[in-house]
Amino acid sequence: MDFQADAIDRVINNAVNVLENSKLQILEILDSARNELKTLSNELQNVMKETAETVEKVDQLEVNYRKSRIRLTEVSRDFVRYNEEDIKQAYEKATQLQLDLLIYREKEMYLKARRDELQKRARNVEKSVERAETISSQMSVVLEYFSGELGQVTRILESAKNRQLIGLKIILAQEEERKRISREIHDGPAQLLANLVLRTEIVERMLAKQEFKLVQDEIVDLKAQVRSSLEEMRKVIFNLRPMALDDLGLIPTLRKYVHDYEEKTKIRATFETRGKEHRMSSPMEAAVFRLVQEALTNAAKHAFPTYVGVEITYQAQMIRIVVTDNGLGFKVEQLEQKTKEHTHFGLIGMRERVELLEGRMEIESAANLGTKIIIHIPTNSDKRKEYQDG
Repeated sequence: MDFQADAIDRVINNAVNVLENSKLQILEILDSARNELKTLSNELQNVMKETAETVEKVDQLEVNYRKSRIRLTEVSRDFVRYNEEDIKQAYEKATQLQLDLLIYREKEMYLKARRDELQKRARNVEKSVERAETISSQMSVVLEYFSGELGQVTRILESAKNRQLIGLKIILAQEEERKRISREIHDGPAQLLANLVLRTEIVERMLAKQEFKLVQDEIVDLKAQVRSSLEEMRKVIFNLRPMALDDLGLIPTLRKYVHDYEEKTKIRATFETRGKEHRMSSPMEAAVFRLVQEALTNAAKHAFPTYVGVEITYQAQMIRIVVTDNGLGFKVEQLEQKTKEHTHFGLIGMRERVELLEGRMEIESAANLGTKIIIHIPTNSDKRKEYQDG
């Protein structure tokens, strides 16, 4: 056994060294991608600023050109009041404005094309950064996991595989949650706030030119964007921890979530309760809420249903959760393999959460026949072991 333990330690030490070297390479790629993304973002911001200025210039030139055409027509018709020199000046001014307008329109088209190209490149680099961050975080988790357990690796391999696997997946789930929050803030409030900065700069230029009517219109748009930013922040906060869960309880919070889910996804959603409703511990209510949230998110993302239903049943020392959809469905026996291939937890992660709560989860599904998820969780901690064994 000592020989086997030493051999395993050597293998894991070698694996740790390889992982550390690989992680350094990934970090170098990540730094390079981040620098490129920063450069692209700065260039994109400059192009967007120049585009806004050019659009404003084109609008002004169009107004001036129309006025010059009217002036040219007026001068050309009235030979009594205007001489040949007046006509010549009016014609030259109209021609020059027309030429300027054509030049700035070309510039506007070029800048918009450049802006679109930069946005596309930035999105691609963002995806590369995201992939590199995912790999880096996964490597960090594995390194932390291996490095902390080398002294007792034999005992771990023999007696605690399941517990370690769950712990590892919990750490990975935390990393995924951090990435999700970061992505939500970046794609939502951060983008809106960046746009607000640009719009306020435009307002400053308008004020300098005393274009008060345009300023008034722009402020109306800015107010709308501020409200939108506030709404995005509220969504992020709600996803972190629904405050209504502590204030109102599980059922009112779930009912509102299902209603908002229906409005957001355009999927018809129903919510029903059975049995005598009662408050549970805050962690238990949060766990049930997250299970329903995950089930509905998975349905919208993977099943493409037109209908989902949530049913909560309060039983004696037990809560029963049923989530159904009429989406694509799948072969249940292939669930674990598909989850490994796509490197996400989904329903497998839900099952592990339920097991941590000493409950049970059943999945009924078939191709093109929808999916039904049935979860039983003991609400009395004294009865959990008895239920799990039974």
